[in-house]
Amino acid sequence: MDVTTGSLLAAALIAGIFALGLGSGKESAEASSQRRRWFVVSAAAGISVAYVFVDLLPELAAQNHVLREAGGESLQFAEQRIYVLALLSFVVMYGLEHLVLARHEQRRHAVEHGRRDAIYWLHLCGFAAYGALIGSLLVEREERGLLSLAVYTFAMAVHFVVVNHSLSEEHGELYRRHGHWVLAASVLIGWGLGRIEPLSDAAFARLFALLAGGVVITSLRAELPDDRRGRFWPFCISAIGFSALLMFA
Repeated sequence: MDVTTGSLLAAALIAGIFALGLGSGKESAEASSQRRRWFVVSAAAGISVAYVFVDLLPELAAQNHVLREAGGESLQFAEQRIYVLALLSFVVMYGLEHLVLARHEQRRHAVEHGRRDAIYWLHLCGFAAYGALIGSLLVEREERGLLSLAVYTFAMAVHFVVVNHSLSEEHGELYRRHGHWVLAASVLIGWGLGRIEPLSDAAFARLFALLAGGVVITSLRAELPDDRRGRFWPFCISAIGFSALLMFA
């Protein structure tokens, strides 16, 4: 399997999570379905958080070395630059989530009647950019080998199950009708951009830092339920199991 085929299949798989609305509750509103969905969401949360702490953060340190070599040791704040980029991504995504939550009660009527507003579009565009970033990094991941691509694809796919759930909870039927298609397209567009313009090592390091900040905040905000509907044991078992897989992969 060549790089184009493997990474394209991975992009299609991740985009399919959005296209099918997995985790968003499109399939049913029954109580039993709701419980199963929370079970799946909690398990996906465990996998994503394990990926953050066992694979993503250690690689962020490795990418810092790449960025320092590209810029030279004399570069001001060379040691901190990649972490500042991760922090910037974290703060931007946090600010977006905070804005949405702060307007939640004011927007309730618009959400119930399926009306688009500026907050909806801002939230959707923010996650579309996030999806495009993840899609663009797929090509580089396969250049490292199929195992690296498979781990990244799986982690991002289950991560987006919970992103789907979070956006569906916030925007309701409006997101379930149209919004998820925008995010599915964003992943494929990001992959296309990654194929057209291959990334240098330094550019990849910078984009990876932005990804790291985004995954951390969405893990903390969306994947650790704040309304006590989460399931601890699926979360715990998934986190431990995927951590073990990453350590031996």
